[in-house]
Formats: sequence, structure tokens, C-alpha cells
Amino acid sequence: MRILIIEDEKDILRLLKYNLEKENYIVLSASDGEAGLAMARAEKPDFIILDLMLPKLDGMQVCRAIRTEMQTPIIMLTAKKEEIDRIVGLELGADDYVTKPFSVRELMARIKSILRRTHPSARETGAFTAGALSVDFSRYTVQLKGKPVGLSSKEFEFLKILIQAKGKALTRDQLLEQVWGHDPSLEIDTRTIDQHIARLRDKLGPEAKRVITVKNVGYRFDTE
Repeated sequence: MRILIIEDEKDILRLLKYNLEKENYIVLSASDGEAGLAMARAEKPDFIILDLMLPKLDGMQVCRAIRTEMQTPIIMLTAKKEEIDRIVGLELGADDYVTKPFSVRELMARIKSILRRTHPSARETGAFTAGALSVDFSRYTVQLKGKPVGLSSKEFEFLKILIQAKGKALTRDQLLEQVWGHDPSLEIDTRTIDQHIARLRDKLGPEAKRVITVKNVGYRFDTE
């Protein structure tokens, strides 16, 4: 698998490159936001490690641009620890968020965890159709009236989990645990679930009505 690192700190870049190559990943790199975005578009890597503070285009701008074009999993790196930065990063479609200084072992574990969820070889195969909505779990694609729907990897995971619940209501904590692994170090507020669901509904158009809010519980998916 190919991992793109967009990071302007040379020491961190070298550290990440060394450890990723030890795990047999192919590593691509860029030292500013513009170059990183161009490389993401040209190379279409399997995973992106994205620094928040970058020259030319910052990490938020890069993340936003990538999310409008592709579903590549993204981990954001930042020296900022404020809640607003973490939440904004996740709202833009980042799959995870790690503050500096970070443990290389922990970062590698998070990368592997996300890749296990998102790489086709690690997901169950099969397809699902309801109304105008078609979901292919093996290809990681969603179509609405035959046209592709661009979901982030997290949005796809929410949709998949809700569909596989077969109409059963899932609590926000259950969704949090299944999508993020409920890692206490992430400190993800359950409100983030609502934000992801809102964006998922926006993208599902007329089929958004299938994602039903269950008052005081969470969400379920109507397959009928």
C-alpha cells in the first residue's frame, strides 16, 4: 500500500518514512499543502498522513479539497490541542487526529486499524440495494440512481454499520465504538456522530429518509 505524508517538518517526515517503510509501505511525501494536494490527486494513495500547519495551503484546506474528490483515509497531525481544532478536523472528513508529540507505535496502530476497516481485502463482500440507493461493500462504492456518491471513509462506515444492523436502532455509543473503536485517547464527543450522520444524509438525497433518528437512542436504517 502507498501512504502519502504531507509534512513540512523534516525530522518528523524522516521518522515516519523510516517506520512506514519498515512495515513495507510505499511512502510518498510532500512538504507543503499545494504539493501534497497535487500528489494526492495524481498518485491516489491508499492513505494520507496530513499535518495541520503547512505552508501554501494548510491541512484544513487540503483535507477539505481531498474530501470533495476522493475517500482516501486521512490522519491529521497537529501541535494544537484545542478541542475546536480536533472537532473541525473530523468534521472536514479526517478519519483520525493525533497531536504532537506522538507515539510512533500508536500512530502505526491507528493506521493499520483504519486500513483494516477501509481496504477491500479486509471488508466483507456483498452489495445492498434499497430504492435508488446501491451500496457495494467490496468495492467501497455508493450510487444513487446509478450515479456515484462521494462519501468519506467514515461516512461509508456509518452507512455500512446501519445497513448491517437490519433495521435495529443503534445508540450513539455503539456507533462510536464500531467506527472509532471507542479509543479513550480520541475523546470523541457523541455530537460528532450527529455531524457525520447529517453529512451522510445530505449526500443521500431522496434516500436520506432511510436514516432515521430514534429519539433518546440513536439511529437506524430503514431497508423497506
